[in-house]
Amino acid sequence: MSSKADYFAHYEAIAAVSGQMLSAARGAHWNDLIGLQEEYRHLVEALKDADLGVRLSTTERARKYELIRQILADDAAIRDLASPCMARLSALFQGTAQPARVLQELYGAR
Repeated sequence: MSSKADYFAHYEAIAAVSGQMLSAARGAHWNDLIGLQEEYRHLVEALKDADLGVRLSTTERARKYELIRQILADDAAIRDLASPCMARLSALFQGTAQPARVLQELYGAR
């Protein structure tokens, strides 16, 4: 990262994508969510090394922590929205030796 502005722009990009992910989850647009997860992963990976050399003032640290809090809140909300879907899918798989058949029934009817 070349500057603190770039550094914060990166955190803001991550927060923006997490907000888009939450919006997709609220609309049950799971395929969109999956695509956004890939973008999210790339942004987070790119930030890992940049985080090492940046010195932040107290105000800047507060800004960074607020962005992180927002990202984590979005993540928690996404998990809450996805949990019922995951529970239904898990229930379908229990007691069956043919998970491929279950998936075919779920997605083949679309």
